[in-house]
Amino acid sequence: MKKITSLFFACILFASIVNAQNIDRSRFIKDSLQLYINRALTNWRIPGAAVCIVKDGKVVLMRAYGVKELGLNDKVDENTLFMIGSNTKAFTATALCMLQAQGKLSLDDKITKYIPSFKLDNKEAGDMTTIRDLLCHRIGFGTFQGDFTFYNTNLTRDQIIAKMALVKAAYPFRAKWGYTNSAYLTAGQVILAVTGHTWESYIRDYIFAPLGMGNTLALTRDFPHAINRTAPHTIVDGRLTAIPYNQIDGLAPAGSIGSSVNDMSKWVIALLNDGKVGFNQVISSAAIEATRQPQDVVASVKHLNGDENYELYGLGWFLQDYENHRIVMHDGGVNGYVTSVTLVPKEHLGIIILTNTDQNELYEALRWEIMDAYFKLPYRDYSDQYLQKYKEEEDQKEAIDRKLKDSVAMLRQPQLPLSAYVGNYTNELYGNMTVTPGENNELSMRFEHHPTMYARMQSLGGNRFYVTFSDPEMGKAVFPFTVQNGRVLSVRVKVDDELERTPYQFKKVQ
Repeated sequence: MKKITSLFFACILFASIVNAQNIDRSRFIKDSLQLYINRALTNWRIPGAAVCIVKDGKVVLMRAYGVKELGLNDKVDENTLFMIGSNTKAFTATALCMLQAQGKLSLDDKITKYIPSFKLDNKEAGDMTTIRDLLCHRIGFGTFQGDFTFYNTNLTRDQIIAKMALVKAAYPFRAKWGYTNSAYLTAGQVILAVTGHTWESYIRDYIFAPLGMGNTLALTRDFPHAINRTAPHTIVDGRLTAIPYNQIDGLAPAGSIGSSVNDMSKWVIALLNDGKVGFNQVISSAAIEATRQPQDVVASVKHLNGDENYELYGLGWFLQDYENHRIVMHDGGVNGYVTSVTLVPKEHLGIIILTNTDQNELYEALRWEIMDAYFKLPYRDYSDQYLQKYKEEEDQKEAIDRKLKDSVAMLRQPQLPLSAYVGNYTNELYGNMTVTPGENNELSMRFEHHPTMYARMQSLGGNRFYVTFSDPEMGKAVFPFTVQNGRVLSVRVKVDDELERTPYQFKKVQ
């Protein structure tokens, strides 16, 4: 009862402060942000977070919240590591722009100059692809296309690049923007070809070290061995759960960096100071400017304040105009983490938000809340608005899942004996998959390049199966088999849209 009473009065206090600040928003950061974030962490069920605001070359706020792992009392601090996911891309793009500024390459060089074996399904497109094309996501792939094959698998970087030739591009070359992680891997391999340094060693030696980012890790393989690190979390069947660390070093230049809010503040301060640290020019201003030049139109975006404009993509950064301010930003999401980095260059404002659950949108809401405060715009409580929409979408997903589970509970029999579905399957891009007998009149599916993962298959009747992956990030789905003349020909495999939106058809070979 005491906790409920305290929460009640805290909410009243928070509402009173916010109402007052609708008149003077300048007080929000100093007086109310702490309470706002603590309230949001509870509402979003976020175990741990770290937030930093940089203004005019100085850190004006750096705070850590919550715990590194649910159920433990080890608190997050400003040096605690989080995986930053696709915020890695800005490091990769900046490194290549640095090399261009040094005259060692041109962003408009063809990839085959550095990686002669590079190919795409469209030979002409493969021959024409430049470093710039890779860095701005315009090689014709759809968003996340190929990632089921490439992400968190046992494929090497060279194997992934070779398999890109097997992806059936969703769009004509350079016709439409499509977010492509494997393109960033390929661009990162250019660094090796030009300098003789691997992507990770170049990033460490020429960005991390001179910026003083001593705790930052380039590769996911090193993350579990760090002493001061968070654990990743997601929601499984309604419960917040710690999950294993992912291993995406095969796609390292696209998303493998692990960092702290303290180290990331040094990166952001340098970017907002034309690449200078004190009197030292660590990153050339030309390289920074090159990453911020618009290359593609991503989409038309409507903000919660009602404004609508275009979102553009530079090199490793999304670009927007918001309330007459130029915004340079990117999000990062890998298993168990979502993060955001935001720059407002003319205001010399930077915002860093790190969280250790991938089931929240506070990283998105909070950046707008902080910007609105600095821009002296009305308070809108973005977190609650995002949360309401999130809950509605989750309720819809749960309702669909309940129906599928109800169908399984009815013990509907498949069209053919279970043994007919057992066997070896193959997909040209992915490789091999096997279906084996499971427990309790079920089947099990295992994938060649995900050796620790399996999928549980339960009959929905006919030739449809309700599938639950052992890795919750893969989602839940219905896999339909194609049957002809009493013989199984193939199965359609589809993982969660946040991993890949393109389905895979696996043909039965035995």
